[in-house]
Amino acid sequence: MRTTAEPDQNLSSNLKDILSDSDRAFWDENGYVVVPEAVPPENLDRLVETIWEFLEIDPDDPEDWYRHDPYTREHRTSPISSGGMVEIYQHQAIWDNRQYPRVHRAFTEIWGDEKLWVSLDRANMKPPAREDRPAWNNKGMIHWDLDTSKRPIRFGVQGVLYLTDTAEDQGGFQCVPGFHRIFDEWVKTQPEDRNPSRPDLEGLTVKAIPGKAGDLLIWHRLLAHGNGHNRSDRPRLAQYITMSPAGDPEGAGPRIQAWRERRPTAGWPGDPRDREHRLQEPARLTGLGRRLLGLDPWE
Repeated sequence: MRTTAEPDQNLSSNLKDILSDSDRAFWDENGYVVVPEAVPPENLDRLVETIWEFLEIDPDDPEDWYRHDPYTREHRTSPISSGGMVEIYQHQAIWDNRQYPRVHRAFTEIWGDEKLWVSLDRANMKPPAREDRPAWNNKGMIHWDLDTSKRPIRFGVQGVLYLTDTAEDQGGFQCVPGFHRIFDEWVKTQPEDRNPSRPDLEGLTVKAIPGKAGDLLIWHRLLAHGNGHNRSDRPRLAQYITMSPAGDPEGAGPRIQAWRERRPTAGWPGDPRDREHRLQEPARLTGLGRRLLGLDPWE
C-alpha cells in the first residue's frame, strides 16, 4: 500500500494547464465550459457497458431500454428514474473516471485549488421519450440543485461527463447560458413566493448543449440547468462528476464507509436491489482517488 509520503505519479499537478484564456472567457460569460477528451475512450466504453449490465438491459434491443418502470418519490422500487438517473455509485468504472487526473485537473483550474473531494454521484441513461410509454415520456426540466432563497449563495460547480456522442435532441444537458451573471438582478423581479429550486422561464432562453463522447462539461451552480427531452432514437448516457474543496478529514467517515460498502451516502435514492453491495468489491483507488475520497489527506 502506498503511503502518503511517497510521490504519486497519478496526481494532476503533473499535467499542463487544460483551460485556455478563451475557455476562461467563455466560462465567465456563459457559466459553463467543456473539456474535451477528459478520459480515455476505454474508460467510456467500460462505463457504458457497466451501466447496461447494472440495469440488466440489452443495449441492442430498443424495447428492452424500457424494462424497468421508473421509480418515483413515493415508490423507490427501480434502479432508474424517468429522467434516466441510474442508481450506481461505487463501481470501479465510475471511480476510474472520478480519479482520472485530467478530470481532477479541470476542476483544480476552476477552483484554483487542487485539494478537492469528488462527489459520489450517479450515472444517467435516458431512453427516447415515447407516447406509448407515458412513464418514460420525460420532457426534461430546468432547476437548481440548491435553495436559491438562502443567502449568501456560495460559489460552487457541478459537472457531467458525456459517455457517448450526444445530439442536441437527445435529452442531454441544457441550461440558460449566462444566468449566473444576471441572477441577482433577475431575482429582484420575481415574486416573494417563487420556487427557489425552479425558475420561471419567461423571458429566458434554454439551450441544449450537444457534446462528444469524453466531453466533461463543468457549470456554475447558479446556472439554471437540467436534462432535456430525448426526441431522438438513441439513449443519452452520462456520468455526473463534481468536485469541491476538501472538507475536514474527520468528516470523511460516511464517504469512506459508502465506498467500502458499495452504497450511496445518505440522501441519495439508492438501488433497491442493492446490486453493487452484493456483487462487487470496493473500487481500487489510486493515490489521487484516495485523496479525492478523503481516505488520505491532502498535504
